Amino acid sequence: MSETVTERLVALASGAPQASGRLGAGIPAPESMRRQLSIRAVAVLAILASAAYLFWRATQTLDLSVWWLSVPMLLLEVHALVSLLLFTAPLWDLDAVRPPAPVDSTVAGLAVLIPTYNEPVDVLLPTVAAAVRISLPHQTWVLDDGDRAEVAALADAMGAHYLTRAERTHAKAGNVNHALGHIEADIIALLDADHVADRNLFRNTLGYFEDPRVALVQTPQDFYNVDSFEHHDQKARRWLPWAPGGARRSVRFSEQELFYRALQPGRNRLDAAFCCGTGAVIRTGALRSVGGMATDTVTEDIHTTIRMHRAGWKSRYHNEVLARGLAAADARQYLVQRVRWGTGAMQVLRRENPAWVSGLSFKQRVSYLGPLLGWFDSWRTLGYLLAPMLVLLTGAVPVRAEARTFALAFGAVFVLQRAALRLLSRGMAPQGIATIFEFIRLPATLLATGRLFSARERNFVVTPKGRTGDKRARMQVPRLLSGLLVASVASAAWFVASTLGLTPTSYAVPWVAYAASAWLVVNAVLLSVAIARIRRERFGAERRASVRFDVTGTAQLGGVPAELVDASLTGALVTMARDTRRVPQFGESLVLDLELGAGSQRFWVQVKSVRRPDGSSAVAADGYVIGLELRHGQDRERAGLALALFATGAPPRLVAPKTPEPSEHPAPLARPALAQALVH
Repeated sequence: MSETVTERLVALASGAPQASGRLGAGIPAPESMRRQLSIRAVAVLAILASAAYLFWRATQTLDLSVWWLSVPMLLLEVHALVSLLLFTAPLWDLDAVRPPAPVDSTVAGLAVLIPTYNEPVDVLLPTVAAAVRISLPHQTWVLDDGDRAEVAALADAMGAHYLTRAERTHAKAGNVNHALGHIEADIIALLDADHVADRNLFRNTLGYFEDPRVALVQTPQDFYNVDSFEHHDQKARRWLPWAPGGARRSVRFSEQELFYRALQPGRNRLDAAFCCGTGAVIRTGALRSVGGMATDTVTEDIHTTIRMHRAGWKSRYHNEVLARGLAAADARQYLVQRVRWGTGAMQVLRRENPAWVSGLSFKQRVSYLGPLLGWFDSWRTLGYLLAPMLVLLTGAVPVRAEARTFALAFGAVFVLQRAALRLLSRGMAPQGIATIFEFIRLPATLLATGRLFSARERNFVVTPKGRTGDKRARMQVPRLLSGLLVASVASAAWFVASTLGLTPTSYAVPWVAYAASAWLVVNAVLLSVAIARIRRERFGAERRASVRFDVTGTAQLGGVPAELVDASLTGALVTMARDTRRVPQFGESLVLDLELGAGSQRFWVQVKSVRRPDGSSAVAADGYVIGLELRHGQDRERAGLALALFATGAPPRLVAPKTPEPSEHPAPLARPALAQALVH
């Protein structure tokens, strides 16, 4: 890669990369003691109130004449308390370990390993380009289980080593273990094929390894495709008085943020932060001492960490975004991931259960049981969906209590539990959207947890990345969710018919039936929202080979002035003035010159569309909208562009065009129209 081009593109941005959720990418400021005490006080109060409530429920309200319903409902509430306890343990203190100073020089041998199997070159290119540019001397290895000539050529062009193997057993874990026999490094960093690293990945994590017993430093997984299925933009609840028109502040929800920015940092206190497969920095000697990456589960990351902890090694979590990857773009990708993760958790529980294996401390056992047993929360969700249906269909009364007494007791505990969950999660899991995702992943987690009792070997299933379809086809809704919604509607109809005396069901305690019907309606609404999200056209099959970034920059297309509107590693969108002297034609090959800081960079492109904002091919009053596709064979140039768009540690930013004179070109086109002008 040209050093001049690379340095020029790296200089386009500065600062830390934007995170895709509520928190910034940097290390969060330590919480004040006052805030910590208030969170802990509410959590303890919720736990004590829940325990007292459950004692009252078990001794005073249980109707054993309908034990088949009353006992399971009580057990669901007991499970909720256990989950709250396991949730509280890691979130008690997020600041137990503060980060060390950055390391600017080291005698340790460093290597970056990028395992890949079938990911497209367009996904791999920014990962490899950024990995080569990580600070401190190191080697970069592309571990290709696909044995592809184009990936070998990419690695060579980027200055990385390429390694493949003849026998591709044990998927990613086997791939990494094979590499351990070919590299000489004291510390390795693992990056998934789609994870683009910040230059400070080694610099900001090596300080932890001054403790000779530290084997692993894990960093957060974060994502650059913020329009993914896992992200949701919503308005903040607080009004901002100074905002124009009293508008609310927009907050982005990232489904994995709670885990990576709160639960994992909290495990530092328990010495139980675990490897998450990518963004992990590992002491090679520690990894070799436990036989390499675990190969007998499909979640080799957490399994390997358990073995390290059993052997006496320590782990640390560095709560700073130092790599960003691709989040699941649609429901299918999302569910495929969750099935694999859940299946791996069940394999760990069967083969190396932290509850009773030797070598772990009590705190580590509690910490590991939280995420492993957390997969069973979906059975509680399913129970809460089925319970009101059973009450309305059978007329059974599972709670024997006066309406007002039960409402006050249940309501107080429910509010306290919700408050505790919100405070413990530090606002990263708003109850509404978090519950929607609970419903969405229900089919995957039920399938995965059912495998706890199956000894059948499960293959590692790679999550599809990059282009997954030629058109934006809506996703199919899992049958379980459709069936539950139909059952909810049928139960509501049965309730109405029963109240009119049209069925043999009667409701001996009316308030129980009315409460169940209200519960049913809430469930049905949440199910409908979950299904609607899965079916949204926005989350259909991914047509783009790489993520598109909204950027602003000056450009020349075929020597004619233009303005850059968005760019990706496969294409760009530009606008040209209405009175331009020559309009590009569809299919024409041209040169695109982009102004990139200290100079310009040239790309060969093909015109894929010539449109105005309303989508027609005629000239618009504002000018032309030109869709461009980068021609193949420009990996060096695209690598430089990747560093500017992905890996420089800042929001993507090219050089903004100067304010135009009225005679030069018209005003910029409206963004809503531009967003629909081209899919590339």
